[in-house]
Formats: sequence, structure tokens, C-alpha cells
Amino acid sequence: MLSTRKLKRQVVALSPRVLFSLLSDSGHETTRVSRCRMLVSWSSGPVNGFLESSLTNLNGPTVVVGIQGGFNHQSYSFSTLAGTILVQARDPAKLCMEIENAIDEHRFNDAWKLFEQHLHMDGFPRKSIVNKLLTSYSASLGVPWLEKAYGLVEQAIEESKQNLLEKEPLIYLSFVLAKCGLPVPASTVLRKLIQMEQYPPVTAWSAILAHMSLTAPGAYLAAELILEIGYLFQDGRVDPRKKINAPLIAMKPNTIAMNIALTGCLLFGTTRKAEQLLDMMPRIGIRADTNLLIIMAHIYERNGRREELRKLQRHIDESQSLTDTQFRQFYNCLLTCHLKFGDLDAASNMVLIMLRKAREARNSFATAALLFPIDKKSSPGPVSQESLSHKESGGLGNNRSNKDLTISYEEFYRDRNFLKLDTEAKEVLSTLLVELQMQVELITTERGILQPTEKIYVKLVKAFLESGKTKELAAFLIKAEKEDSPASNDDSALVHVINSCISLGWLDQAHDLLDEMRLAGIRTSSSVYASLLKAYCKANRTGEVTALLRDARRAGIQLDSSSYNALIEFRVIQKDTKEALHIFKEMKEAKIPRTGHQEFEMLVKGCAEGGEAGLMAKLLREIKEEQAADSGVHDWNNVIHFFCKKRLMQDAEKALKKMRSLGHAPNAQTFHSMVTGYAAIGGKYIEVTELWGEMKSIASATSMKFDQELLDSVLYTFVRGGFFSRANEVVDMMEKGKMFIDKYKYRTLYLKYHKTLYKGKTPKIQTESLVKKREAALTFKKWLGLN
Repeated sequence: MLSTRKLKRQVVALSPRVLFSLLSDSGHETTRVSRCRMLVSWSSGPVNGFLESSLTNLNGPTVVVGIQGGFNHQSYSFSTLAGTILVQARDPAKLCMEIENAIDEHRFNDAWKLFEQHLHMDGFPRKSIVNKLLTSYSASLGVPWLEKAYGLVEQAIEESKQNLLEKEPLIYLSFVLAKCGLPVPASTVLRKLIQMEQYPPVTAWSAILAHMSLTAPGAYLAAELILEIGYLFQDGRVDPRKKINAPLIAMKPNTIAMNIALTGCLLFGTTRKAEQLLDMMPRIGIRADTNLLIIMAHIYERNGRREELRKLQRHIDESQSLTDTQFRQFYNCLLTCHLKFGDLDAASNMVLIMLRKAREARNSFATAALLFPIDKKSSPGPVSQESLSHKESGGLGNNRSNKDLTISYEEFYRDRNFLKLDTEAKEVLSTLLVELQMQVELITTERGILQPTEKIYVKLVKAFLESGKTKELAAFLIKAEKEDSPASNDDSALVHVINSCISLGWLDQAHDLLDEMRLAGIRTSSSVYASLLKAYCKANRTGEVTALLRDARRAGIQLDSSSYNALIEFRVIQKDTKEALHIFKEMKEAKIPRTGHQEFEMLVKGCAEGGEAGLMAKLLREIKEEQAADSGVHDWNNVIHFFCKKRLMQDAEKALKKMRSLGHAPNAQTFHSMVTGYAAIGGKYIEVTELWGEMKSIASATSMKFDQELLDSVLYTFVRGGFFSRANEVVDMMEKGKMFIDKYKYRTLYLKYHKTLYKGKTPKIQTESLVKKREAALTFKKWLGLN
């Protein structure tokens, strides 16, 4: 806001009648001045105090009183008890000219001071000056000047002077604010434009949306803006045949704007807000392009909508325009979703199909290479995350670093169709999509063929082991090795998994996998048997040691010297001297070298020291760092989400009760579905209050955190219903968690439903409950800045 307190001490508006009376009472000759404006200066406190206390809210022609610092204009001096007063005429038209000259000469400080003088003399200057000030401050790209321009807009609207604000300067201001990393004021200016019915075309506001989506608060606001704008067009509310609706139709969200908002939601984790946008798409007639299909896949995967992904798969497989990268993203989402639901059969089958197709493609490629030799330098290699990060380094920061390339206002104004802004929106969207693409971890591509990465092996192995499906894991890994033959059996995935199990102390699982390898006829080296044998000896498991030695001898495995030493030491500790001597004699007869094989020890040491990140190291890290997921929660969340979407809240409540009885703890997604379901019905504030109580108890008793989307939906419901005590609790939780809150939305909501609440005088007699309700409402109102 404009700073007026300091100026108020210097400049006070007087009517000629009052000044005439003041000077006459002081015993001076006075001449009445009319139809002009004069500047009067004082140099002592008493006159200032008198003027400020006595000369407020006066109407008619004015004379301005203020400190004079050496004016060159003609002035008249009057001697009073308080000091010297200088009176000087100032012409508003001349002041406007001075403001304009200062702007043209880029003297922004002088322009602002002159503008403030005009504001106190005669209110806002003429329309052209206000808009020139806005566009010049916007083009400066300086945050202080942008804040002043934004404050000017806010003050003009507060004083009902919005007729002074033109559409193009406001769009330009909003665009520059967004590009300079100020998404909140940028969104507010856009909302004010729509409120004033100065509808910005989608080609313009999609560029603003794009730059907003480079930050977490901006991405959230971008989704809110699409929901607010899209609401105007839902279910054919606007008739496109009427010419009067043409500006409004030009503002309708398009596929590019939707892609930008959805990608921003994905990158910053507000995926349930993104799903609300997807639900709105058919109601406003937005058709999906290839980018939008892939973005939808990411959203469904994040929210655990596996059935929606399966429906989408048909469109993906039939599409002729999808790139290899887009195919990779979709099947990465599908594979991740299978893992979320604990469907290991579906996930492992996907991996095996990819390996088989990759082997067939390699064979075909090898045959073609024999017939038509290919230059290795020109042949494309596998696409890796590292190569992507080098090609598209910078990610979200790329466009923000180029803010100095913002187009000038003159160039902006000449582009009447906002084609340059539309191009810029598409460029930022491309940057966002590359960031999204770099989050794909489970699948890579080589010459257009999908192939699994080590990451998916790690996740599958972990899931198989956690569910106790050792036999199925061995069968999967053996099939995978047949499709993708390793250089040697010792370097196979199965051996790495066995070594990982031994390192973690999961000796039974390691022994089971070793048995499966032996039964499948796969021969392995002595190092695997040796490492497991030493682990059994260390754990003092006599029966397992005997069984493993028998298996090794049957398989024709020759143990190394370290294994024999471990066995001898194990028998000595057990005081079985006879067996210890027998083992020693066996070692001497076999002429085992003293050095032995130390592969396992070296492998574990390499993992511990952070050496090359091989399969074993990744598996150890995944098992140690990642907590086991409850796949049943996703199933129940989908059931509850279905009922809430259909507004069958009684069925949703029964499903939630059943979910708890089966031992599945509800999470943030569960509560979000319930809250939005109650909000859609309306009037279910008591039920939401009960859910909020349960959420608070869970938050205090466990480490579960509630995210911005959930708390925002709870806050919206409480504000809509006037439950301000609970609303204040939600605000406190969000502020402690440093979550962004869209105050503009809640200010609008409060003024719509509670504008006259507690506006009168406080009743003399009221209960303690009413006092608390009033205090809570006033506290929330103060937080909104509506005092």
C-alpha cells in the first residue's frame, strides 16, 4: 500500500475558507483566493497539530499545506504565532506532466513522489498516467517497483477507481510478476481482472500460469485459477453463439493451460488437486493430447488409481503419435502402480515381457548389422537419467534465470493476439515436462525398446522378500536371466540377491534361493556357499551348517580356506575336537591354498564404503531406508474415493470402518476423500469436525504428517460453515508446517458468506460459548487482513 503517514505530516488539504479564517485570526491582512490550489508550508509543531486535528473531511476547493524546501515559484509569506507559512499555487495538470516526464526519463523515485503528491492533492491522476506508471514499473523488473505497481492496483480497486486501470497493463503486470517469481500478486491481479470482467485471453494467462508453476505456491495457485476459471464454463453455462460472450470464450482454459497446471501439481506433489482438474476437463470440453495422456498416467499412479491406468492403456497402445519417452513414462507409471498394490505377478510379468522383446530386438538388430554395417559412432545408445540431466540441465530454474529477456510493454501491446506469450507458455511447458520425465526410474529405452532398470529389480526383490515369496522370487530371477543372460553366473541378479540377504542376516531366505538355483540346474561359485556357511557359523546354527555342507558336496562345490577355517573355529567353540580335526585333515588332503576367495568380503566392503552402485548396494540401501508399504491401504482408498465421488457417504463411512477393523491405518488420502465428499454434499460440518478430531489425535500419537491439500480442504469446509475456532486450529497447523495458504480464496469466501458477522456492537450479556465464538471469528478475520 502507498505510504501516507509520512506524507500526512507534510501535506494537509485545506479549504480556502478555513485558511482565510486562520490567517485573519492571527491579525494579518488576508486576500481571499479562489479557483486555484496553493501549497502552504509551516516550520513548527503547533500549526501542524492544529491543522491535523481541525482540518479533516473538508469539502470544496483545497489549498495544500506542506514543508517547502526551496521552491523557485512565487510565494507569499505570513507571520503567525506558530512560525512562517508559505503559500504557493500548484496545478494538477502540471504535476501530471512532471510525473510523465519523470517516467520517460526513468526517474522512478521522482515519479513516485510526484504521484503521491497528486494523490493527496487531487486523488488519482488521469487514466493514461496511472497506466503508464504501471507499465514502466513492470518493465523495470525491479521487485520494489513491482510491489509499488501492485500496491497501486490494490489501492485503486479499494477506492473504486478500477475504471482507471486498463486491461493490457494489468495483464503485463501479472506476467512480469509471475516471471520474477512473485506468483501470489500475479494470481491476485489475474483474479481482479476477471472480477472486473476484463477477461484476459487464454493465450495470455497461460504464460502467466506457466511461470507461476515454477514454484510450489505458484503451482498450487495455478490449479486454483484453472478451477475458478473453469467453473464459469462448466456444463455449457456460456453460450458461444452470442457475440457478447466472445471475450469470455477467449478466456476459456485450453489443453496447454491444463497441461501446465497439471505438470506443476505433479512436480510439487499436489496430485489430488490435479485429479480435481481431470474431473473438470470433460465438463468444460477439453480434449487430451499426447502430453496430457502421459500426465494423466502420472496422476493416476501417484493417487493409486490402477483401474484408471488400465483404461488409459488402451488409448496409449492405439496412439500413433507417442514418442519412446512417452511410452517409457506410461509403462513406468503402470509398473509402479502394480508394486503399490503388491501385485508382484503383474509387475514381474511386465519385466519379463520387456526382457523378451528386448532380446528379440537385439537379435533382429544383430542380423541387420551383419547385412548392413552400422557406424557405432552414429548409432543411438540407451537413454539414461544422467544423459537427460546433461541435456536439460537446470530444470525448473531455466526460465526464471532468463527473466531479463521479458518483452517490453510496447512489443507486448503490439502483439494483440498474445502469440509471443503463447510461445513462451509452450517453452515453459516443455521444461516442466522434461523435469517430469527425469523422475522415471524403473524403465529405460534402448533404440526405442523398453528395458527394465536395476531399480525395478531392487523393488521387486524387496517386495518378494517382504511378502515371504522366496520361491516365486527365485523363479522370476531365473526366467529373467534366461531372457537377459549375464556375463557369468557369479554376476547374475540372483547371486547379488543372495549376497544381499546374507549381508542383512536373512540367512533362511538366502539358503532357499540357493536351493532354488541348485534345483533349476544353475551352477554357482563357491564364494556364495562360503559366505552363507560363515554366516551360519557366526550365528551358531549347527543343523544349517551340516545341511549346507551336504548340499555343497552334492553340487561338487570346493570350499575355500576361509570357509574351512570358519568351520574349524565353529567346531572348536562347540568343543567338537574330533570334527574339527576331521575338517582340518580334509582341507590338507584337498590342498586348499591359504589365500582363499574373498569375493564376498570385498563386495560388502565396497558397498559399505560407497563404491560403485551395483545391484547389491542398491538393494541394501532400498531395504534399509525404505519402510514396508501397506498395499491394502491403496485398495481401500480406492473404494472410499469411489463412494465419496458418487456422494454415497454412508457407504464410504462403512468402508472406512471396515478398513480400520482389518488393521489398515487411514492416511492423508483417505481423509481427503472423506472431507471432500462431505463438502460436496454440504452441511456435513459436524462429521468433518469429528474427522478433524481424529486427525489431530493421529498426528499427536504417530509420525504421520498431513499435507497441504488435506488441510486446505478441511480449512475450506470450516470457513464455509463458520467454524472459526476449528479453522484457526487448521491455520496454526499449516503455518507450523510452513504450508502455503491461499488467503485471497478465504478472504473471498469469508466476504461471501460471513460479511456481516459480528459487525455490530458486542452484546452486554452473552454466554461464554458465544464470547469464544466471537473471539475466534474476529481472530480469523484479523488473520485475513479484513479488520
